[in-house]
Amino acid sequence: MAEFGGPRVYSCYNCRNQVCLHDDIISKAFQGRNGRAFLFSHAMNIEVGPKEDRPLITGLHTVADICCVDCRQVLGWKYLRAYESSQKYKEGKFIFEKSKIVKEDW
Repeated sequence: MAEFGGPRVYSCYNCRNQVCLHDDIISKAFQGRNGRAFLFSHAMNIEVGPKEDRPLITGLHTVADICCVDCRQVLGWKYLRAYESSQKYKEGKFIFEKSKIVKEDW
């Protein structure tokens, strides 16, 4: 009989505060400021910074940096607005840079 291990959690690499769940990954094919990044539908234990228009690989977006609520480390950003119609699916979603999160006990 298999044991239920609970949800697979990612934590802030700096302080190990839980910030997102593996089941909320939409895509692993994103690029962050410092390499590979994941697109998530939800986040937790983060603070959303001020919004800004930022030119990204897929065009201009309004985004806000997200940081760990405990240690204030910037972990990625939240998409607030996409100007291109093909990019609208990103609105309200979160980018976590792979180098800024760690798998917690799995």
